Amino acid sequence: MIEAGQFVEAARKHGFAWYTGVPCSFLTPFINYVLQDPTLHYLSAANEGDAVAIAAGATLGEGAGAGARAVTMMQNSGLGNAVSPLTSLTWTFRLPQLLIVTWRGQPGITDEPQHALMGPITPAMLDLMEVPWELFPTEPEAIAPALARAVRHMDETGRPYALVMQKGSVAPYPLQPAERPMRPAQPAPVALTRGVAPSALPTRRDALARVIAHTPLEGTVVLASTGFCGRELYALDDRANQLYMVGSMGCVTTLALGLALARPDLRVVALDGDGAALMRMGAFATLGAYGPSNLLHLLLDNASHDSTGAQATVSPTVSFAGVAAASGYALALEGDTLEVVEQLFDGRTASLNDGPRFACLTTRPGTPDGLPRPKVTPEAVKSRLMDHIAQRERASA
Repeated sequence: MIEAGQFVEAARKHGFAWYTGVPCSFLTPFINYVLQDPTLHYLSAANEGDAVAIAAGATLGEGAGAGARAVTMMQNSGLGNAVSPLTSLTWTFRLPQLLIVTWRGQPGITDEPQHALMGPITPAMLDLMEVPWELFPTEPEAIAPALARAVRHMDETGRPYALVMQKGSVAPYPLQPAERPMRPAQPAPVALTRGVAPSALPTRRDALARVIAHTPLEGTVVLASTGFCGRELYALDDRANQLYMVGSMGCVTTLALGLALARPDLRVVALDGDGAALMRMGAFATLGAYGPSNLLHLLLDNASHDSTGAQATVSPTVSFAGVAAASGYALALEGDTLEVVEQLFDGRTASLNDGPRFACLTTRPGTPDGLPRPKVTPEAVKSRLMDHIAQRERASA
């Protein structure tokens, strides 16, 4: 058994400063230790997949900085929630992170019935996702070699490495009572609806053109959701400050959250869709709680899964701006004209409360014929963006 501080302080020497995840009783000492160190960052995610995306965003923003590395912590039962971002975000874009996965239901150890299947298959799941793993160190002298192997793999491949934690690996660490910072819910979203006819609604292209106009290369980053959103942004203008998600549906906002927190000098814009937002609505609460004022969340709602044949979503029954307002966003707008986009980017409409800004624009379904797929690979897009961010950092140093 080791002390939480022994591992965390050894990890700090390798640049691990960002921690996120979903609690497990095995992880309690770690979480308690990190929460009480003001020089470390801990974000409680709504689910394990969101945690993976948050860590990826922090890594994207930190680059080779002093706090460049992130740790994602989860119970092995949460691996199912993390499969999509682990296989189509961190693997595809080569955004490394250290996973600490607890081993509930380990063969030979009595545990709760819900772990009876996941326990035996946990190693195989990591192997199938091409995530190298080893057992979490339980002796102080084993910590440094384990971290060295993890960091070497992350640096050489750009992909995650996992430490699988058995019960009793870390000694208890108490959590001292502390006041929890709270952001008040907004009373109601701001409606900019004119009741225009469906045929007169703005198109996705109209909205993206306005976004491009408001996001100059200097000082802004645009992350576009998977599917036609990213493809249409690419077709309009392929710029170095843009990243196009592929897969990991619903994770663009938590990726943007990690990036915005790591780089407060940048304005980070997350372009979301109604289908993606519905898939991971817990992210609204996470962004409302942790999101900084340099984070803008624009949801383009055409009430359909446009990229897969325009099947209807249930978004007409949902007020996304109402959800954002209730989750603690500083500003929540909704409407059916491009004025929604203009006011989202207009700092004069910001609430006095600190926090992210949200807007939901109703758009009409449909996509231009012959919409191209990006010719630049996801890895190249990521590298280009990180280089662009690093240049800004060097220029301001």
